[in-house]
Amino acid sequence: MPERLSSLLVDWQRSHGRHALPWQNTRDPYRVWLSEIMLQQTQVSTVLGYYERFLARFPDVRALAAAPQDDVLALWSGLGYYSRARNLHRCAQQVVERHGGDFPRSAAALAELPGIGRSTAAAVASFCFGERVAILDGNVRRVLSRVLAFEGDLAQAAQERALWDLATGLLPQDAVDMPAYTQGLMDLGATLCMPRRADCLLCPWQAPCRARAQGRELDFPVRTRKLKRGRRESWCLWLRTPQAVWLQQRPDSGIWAGLWTPPMFDDAAALEAAVGRLGAGPAQALPSFVHVLTHLDWTLHPCRVELGAALQACEPGQALPPAPLPELAPGRWWRHDELETIGLPAPLRRLIQPPTQPPTMP
Repeated sequence: MPERLSSLLVDWQRSHGRHALPWQNTRDPYRVWLSEIMLQQTQVSTVLGYYERFLARFPDVRALAAAPQDDVLALWSGLGYYSRARNLHRCAQQVVERHGGDFPRSAAALAELPGIGRSTAAAVASFCFGERVAILDGNVRRVLSRVLAFEGDLAQAAQERALWDLATGLLPQDAVDMPAYTQGLMDLGATLCMPRRADCLLCPWQAPCRARAQGRELDFPVRTRKLKRGRRESWCLWLRTPQAVWLQQRPDSGIWAGLWTPPMFDDAAALEAAVGRLGAGPAQALPSFVHVLTHLDWTLHPCRVELGAALQACEPGQALPPAPLPELAPGRWWRHDELETIGLPAPLRRLIQPPTQPPTMP
């Protein structure tokens, strides 16, 4: 069965799979690695524009390694899962510092770099270096679980390891087939073998698929432990002048790590106390909204305060005034025309971006 499955998939991918994506038809590990990181938990249609902009700004791993983190986060703004961008930057720096700017050529060595897990390392090694090594991202888990009718609970580490072993046993014997086989698995998971739909009649594995034979395609993969969602509320103090907005950089860990945001408070009373000490005009409460994360529904309550002429005397290149209140430091004023150059979470970028300068990123 393994050899039959691999040959069916390789033939199908070469005839019917995807071949026109910008990160295909290349063995450049930088471009393949970049696409793999961007595509984690993100659809191809969303990634396309970011991928092109990223390459235009950082055409190779050395350019990315030399860039300030703010530049990287600014280009990532709106793509979400910002730890990917931070790890991307750290990984590029280590490729330059430890490997002279050349990516390691084996999955095992690639997996030692920041932000490169086992499956991503395998994808890069397979596409770029022809290594016979299995991938097992979320889409591939679903595809293989169905074709094998794998009953193991993937919430259990032992069952996850068992599926890895089965995935390795299905690899084609000829390394030259590895790029088509690996891409074929990705294509099946993205276009035919979907979470809530299985287009079995178009699938090259319809005949040998055990889940289809049992009429149980949507029963796989098995995962009993469900992610527990949390809830959080925060109050945002949006301090604005005609020229600038006051922002603070978040810590290096946690949600939105390293990004710039307005000052955040845990309750309305703390925000109101800060507004009272500003001695500015009346605060304007704006509509609350919920930012949905993988594990959390985060309700944000923005409040805008206009500080009038506080910065009217500041011209580009001149020093900006200090924090409006001591407790709002550390932070800094960012002129409106600078906001495109820094890492801002997408919902807050949409909130504070001046209407005359709409953001260029989706």
